Formats: sequence, C-alpha cells, structure tokens
Amino acid sequence: MKTITGIALMCCLAICSVVNGQNTIIKMGDMPYDTLTKLITYKEVVKQKGTADELYLRAIEWIGATYKNAERVTNKRDRANGLIEGIARFKINYTEKDGSKNDAGNISYNLIIECKDGRYRYIFNGFNLDSQSRFPIEKWLNKKDVSYNPSFDKYLKDVDTFMKTLIAGLKKAMQPPVVIDDSW
Repeated sequence: MKTITGIALMCCLAICSVVNGQNTIIKMGDMPYDTLTKLITYKEVVKQKGTADELYLRAIEWIGATYKNAERVTNKRDRANGLIEGIARFKINYTEKDGSKNDAGNISYNLIIECKDGRYRYIFNGFNLDSQSRFPIEKWLNKKDVSYNPSFDKYLKDVDTFMKTLIAGLKKAMQPPVVIDDSW
C-alpha cells in the first residue's frame, strides 16, 4: 500500500510541475536534462554578494576572458536588466585506435546569464553538433536508436566535462574581487 501511495504521489508531483510550467532538471546518464524543454540543460541560481550591476560586469569580464571572440559570442548585452545572451562553441574529438585524436566537430550551445542583486542565474542549453543541418545532441542519449554509435557516450562525457569546467570558471569569476588593505 505504501508503494502505491508513493508512486501516486510521485506521479502527482510530476504532473503538477508540468501543469505549472516548472522546469524539472533530472539526470539522464551524466547529463542534466530539462523535462519541460526536453533539452540537456545546465541551470542554477547562485547566491553571490554584489549588486545586479556588479554581477553583470563580472559576467561580462568572465566572457571576455573565456571566449576568444567575446563580442561575437554575445548577441544581447542588456546592462539595465542584467541580461546576457549568446551562442558559443567548442570542439569535440574522437580517438583513433593508435591513440591519435581527430576533430569530431563543433558543439554550439546557448548561453544565458541573468543578474539580480545578491544572485545570478546561468542557463546553458540548445546543444547542437554543427553540421550541414542542426543535430541536437539529445539524440545521442537514445541508445535504442538505429543510428546510435558507442562514440556518442564519449562525446556526451566530453560535453559534460567541458560544461562543468566552464561553470566552475564562471562561479569563480563571479565572486567579489579580493580587496587588499595596504594601509599600515
């Protein structure tokens, strides 16, 4: 009886979150997956000291230090509303049997950073393999698909590793600068 009640409760909560339009991030393998948008999504609200403007400027500085062509990466910089949006890319590789690495393509993704007093939110989603047409990497999650290739697991792991490193860099850059008191 407890099992049936537990299952019913879980179903009810799942339905309520969809009805209310709330995004629920679950783990799909190693990947965070948004059940509402059906996209691999890295998303978090981070509490951080600073005004919305200070956090916005830190985010802009981080983008400039992280991306080679920061002006091209961001397509929206709205300082008044603390919003930064853009599309960025990174390379993935595959390894030959002899150990040599070869280019497997570029992964593009959406980047959104929103800043408010005392907190900011990042959202990274819309991951696509850049090719002749858009190829959402969520297709790599389906191991039952006839076009599934075991190398997809490695590519997904590479995406996850890259994103976790990127997010760690963002969190570090968003911290208040260290003020050194040189008065003696």
